[in-house]
Amino acid sequence: MAKWGMVIDLDKCTGCQACTTACTMENNRLPGENWQDVLFYHEGTYPNVKLMWFPRPCMHCENASCVSVCPTKATYKDPDGGFVLMDYNKCIGCKYCQVACPYGVRFYVDERAIVQPDIRGVFPSDTDRVWDPPYKGPHDDPARGIGIQPHGVVSKCTFCYHKVSKAPKGVPDLDEDIPALKEYVPACVRVCPPKARFFGDLDQPNSRVNRLIADNRGVRLKDHTGNKPQVYYLSGGATASVPSLRSSRASGQA
Repeated sequence: MAKWGMVIDLDKCTGCQACTTACTMENNRLPGENWQDVLFYHEGTYPNVKLMWFPRPCMHCENASCVSVCPTKATYKDPDGGFVLMDYNKCIGCKYCQVACPYGVRFYVDERAIVQPDIRGVFPSDTDRVWDPPYKGPHDDPARGIGIQPHGVVSKCTFCYHKVSKAPKGVPDLDEDIPALKEYVPACVRVCPPKARFFGDLDQPNSRVNRLIADNRGVRLKDHTGNKPQVYYLSGGATASVPSLRSSRASGQA
């Protein structure tokens, strides 16, 4: 069985947010509910200030705290692929997973709209779904948190399960430059202009993602939490690094 993971090269990432836009269209996201977020922040003090950015998807952790705390087992670890998924049929909207997640990558669908005007009122649904967008992404698969959400549930990134799960068995990496595989590549990876994102099987020693992690000392965000993310960051240059590690690097501890 595969254990899918992502590698993001921070030295290549330009903060263009193509990943955010692609994910929004692929997964029918509400404006502002970015499963593939790029966080912008400032470093330094005036006048020596610079704008920084940091891409932050769901980490699909091996030891996911959101899975551990879910009282109804609506959040679960898929045994074939390592995805962390949601079962909308079981979710009771308690938001315990949101509290437990150290990465802030979950959304409760009935919160006040992040972006105004509220597009849910522009494209209302005549069913139990939150809205009825004019464009349609993957077919609804509520047992895996795919498609338009019903009211009262929490949503999150699926690593484009509806695409990746159909990939040929035994493939070490999913690369949009390989014509036979491009339809299985997660949307955020496929559209990345500087090719800062890579996706592959972490259980295959010879996969490209594993080579990148080994050759470039790939690190995981907030690894001290014990969640063991399946998303790794490369930050070999002087201009980019994982924010949680920056202070220790500056003091010479890492």
